[in-house]
Amino acid sequence: MRREATDLRAYLRRGGLIAYPTESCYGLGCDPRNRQALARLIRLKGRSAAKGLLLIADRFKRLQPFVRPLAAADRGRLQASWPGPVTWVVPASATCPPLLTGGRPTIAIRVTAHPGAAQLCRSLGMAVVSTSANKSGRKPAKTAAECRRIFGTRVRVIAGRIGQRRRPSTLIDLATGTVLRP
Repeated sequence: MRREATDLRAYLRRGGLIAYPTESCYGLGCDPRNRQALARLIRLKGRSAAKGLLLIADRFKRLQPFVRPLAAADRGRLQASWPGPVTWVVPASATCPPLLTGGRPTIAIRVTAHPGAAQLCRSLGMAVVSTSANKSGRKPAKTAAECRRIFGTRVRVIAGRIGQRRRPSTLIDLATGTVLRP
């Protein structure tokens, strides 16, 4: 597994795209610091760059470089909901790539409870982009085979089982407490 993780990390650093199982569907991801990979992912999905992208990790520490420092009470709110299917919209750091934020001053982040997605982040030692594996406006892929059919060789597919959630993660704005997606 160590060699596989090293190979995958190098692939991502070179701008590679991956599809991997998450809580409710397959996700499309890349290295969140690689601007070329972010642009490729957005083009591949046919998604507006203004929508921004979200990040997942196995622990908050991997997300911190993308987030402005938070008050202790706010960190507590996030950590009380994690790991789990809750994505928070939080203030982005000054160095957070604009393709992640959609040009807004915020970034969407989640500490995943999906064992495979968490292990992926742990083995890579980094947060990864997580957007549904589909063309914009279409249903998300639920299997590795669907990902291969949709994206062909443009994406490295990591086989595994998706979680049992029927809906995407709940999305909450940290500043206002507004639930943006139930």
